[in-house]
Amino acid sequence: MADAAVAPENHNFGIQDLWDSGPVSKVLLTILVIMSLYSWYVLIVKLLDQNALNKYASTVDKDFWGASSIADGIARMKGGEENVFRVMAADAMESVSHHEKNKGRLTDSIDMHDWVSNHMQRRVDQINGDLNDGMAVLASVGATAPFVGLLGTVLGILNAMRSIAMSGNASIEKVAGPVGEALWMTAIGLGVAIPAVLGFNWLTRRNKFISDAVTHFAHDLHQAILSGGRVAASKAATAGAKK
Repeated sequence: MADAAVAPENHNFGIQDLWDSGPVSKVLLTILVIMSLYSWYVLIVKLLDQNALNKYASTVDKDFWGASSIADGIARMKGGEENVFRVMAADAMESVSHHEKNKGRLTDSIDMHDWVSNHMQRRVDQINGDLNDGMAVLASVGATAPFVGLLGTVLGILNAMRSIAMSGNASIEKVAGPVGEALWMTAIGLGVAIPAVLGFNWLTRRNKFISDAVTHFAHDLHQAILSGGRVAASKAATAGAKK
């Protein structure tokens, strides 16, 4: 009769079992879910931003360098403040205007070449900084999520060992549940980390392409301005034109 009354423990080793296993598992699972959602949010937002910048980069030759002057090229470029190439060109022209208006004052001792170059370099650095915004999130999630999952695994195994010690029963039914739940934590941690790492590497390569395009545009624009293309009165900028 006593043997018939003892039923084997039923464990499906599912997420619900893991969630019901204790407050520590709940906390770690919540952390992993937040890390996953945040990394996917960053990945999607960065991808959309990069796609927009790539679109603007592909139209620079036609919209800007195909114009009759720098002022005309700025007017032809679309996107407003979102188009970093347009913003850079407008900022460069503003730096030229500022230098000319302040001749005989503080800027008189600074060569036009250095003045414009410094302004454009600051803009390039700002654009590169914007490109890297959020990348640290993906790197951090990719580096830490496996360890968060591993922590859950270790605590789950410790819970299994404690259960065995308290019951004195080392049967497979007693051990399988906590160990199975612990292994779920490892799998979830890897599932959070792998997309973050792959996304980080992919977005980094795309960022490099955009950064190179911005740098090349800045150099060509700088040459166009200094060679006579600053055209406050709409002079031709053919010296810096690209085919």
